[in-house]
Amino acid sequence: MRARIGEYTARATESIRSEPGVRESVTGATLAFDRKRRNAYADIDSDHWRHWAEAVKNHTLTHLDDYLTQAEERLEANGAHVHWAADAAEARDIVTTIADDGLVATAVKGKSMLTEEIDLNPALEAAGIEVLETDLGEYILQLLDEPPSHILGPAIHKSLQQVRDLFADRLGSAPDGDPDTLAQAARRVLRDAFIHAEMGITGGNFLVAETGTVALIENEGNIRLTTSLPRVHVALVGIEKLLPRMTDLAGFLQLTARAATGQPIGCFVSLIQGPASQPGDDGPEEVHVILVDNGRTDVLAHPHAWEALRCLRCGACLNACPVYRQTGGHAYGYVYSGPIGSVLDPGLLGLHEAMPLPFASSLCGACFDACPVRIPIPELLLEWRREAQEQGLTPWKERAALAGLASVATRPGLYRLAGRIGARLGGTGAARALPMLGEWARDRALPRPSRRTFRELWREGIE
Repeated sequence: MRARIGEYTARATESIRSEPGVRESVTGATLAFDRKRRNAYADIDSDHWRHWAEAVKNHTLTHLDDYLTQAEERLEANGAHVHWAADAAEARDIVTTIADDGLVATAVKGKSMLTEEIDLNPALEAAGIEVLETDLGEYILQLLDEPPSHILGPAIHKSLQQVRDLFADRLGSAPDGDPDTLAQAARRVLRDAFIHAEMGITGGNFLVAETGTVALIENEGNIRLTTSLPRVHVALVGIEKLLPRMTDLAGFLQLTARAATGQPIGCFVSLIQGPASQPGDDGPEEVHVILVDNGRTDVLAHPHAWEALRCLRCGACLNACPVYRQTGGHAYGYVYSGPIGSVLDPGLLGLHEAMPLPFASSLCGACFDACPVRIPIPELLLEWRREAQEQGLTPWKERAALAGLASVATRPGLYRLAGRIGARLGGTGAARALPMLGEWARDRALPRPSRRTFRELWREGIE
């Protein structure tokens, strides 16, 4: 699900200037999510919970090989088939092979960022398999042929009227229908799909190594139907989603829900260990778990970026981010947007491919305060910026301007002269021509500086 990340600035500018409806919808939704998250954190000792979750994930990531081996053994003992995918292409091939072996013609799919990451739907469609998204937001975007713009709420950039118009055109619903009416229109289509689909595809919020349990959190019930009605269930799980013990899962289920939606726990929690044990029992005949790397071991090997692998995909950092609110998720050009995308994408794709995402932040720190596993996103952004500077990936004008600033700042005479010149030119049109400042000042009124410099005031004695 990769767009051209390098065009972030152009897409962000277009969103801000030409799509005010997107900004209005995204801002309203993210502020609501963030307010609920704050209230939910206030109900518990959130700092204690977050430190605990950070420690559990750090332990897991530093012993990942052992826990992956344990998870594979337990899953197979439970009757599930375990597959390993080194990259996106291998993951797609595994899914299409399972479908081909099972004579699958139709599939239903729960919301999964990993399946977006590996571009699974186009591969299934190319293999002649009809696939239907069953999360309401994902279903809306599938009808529009658009990627999701948010980890938690994939269609938050769409207004109610846009969905009304879409459903009236595609599903024949009333053009002035309320949200419940729209949901009922989608439910009629999805219910038939659940009954007739031969394969159900999901991601996995967590994989417990101790018991070989795939845990899934949702609020709509579509994932539970996706995992239980079709005769084949395929779960794609990133290798970083491991938890050591079942007792760890209890805490993470609650913390994830509080961070994501402000709920004490998700409305539906499904724990998948294997297929139906006896003919006629509820559940699929086959369960396949695909453990996907796709760049994660590269991130794990990075001296700083590995901490991003603690991410629970809750979306809390997006909801807290003032930059994301202005642009929405599509500006970022990849499936992981917002603050977490700006630190995870360079590791998954390579820094060159992910530029300029590490610079798409004000470094205000709100993302760290919101993160349930305390990923130091501002620090990681600075590390990626440092690496970008060292590799010559930043614009040459910016590098020249910073080099000039460093040269002036380390020479007292030049610094005093620059201060006097700046005091005279500040607030004038000439200041807008300065490197780096011009872009910032294009849509802002420049402040008018004091006619006297700080050094001059200091010598005279500040009263």
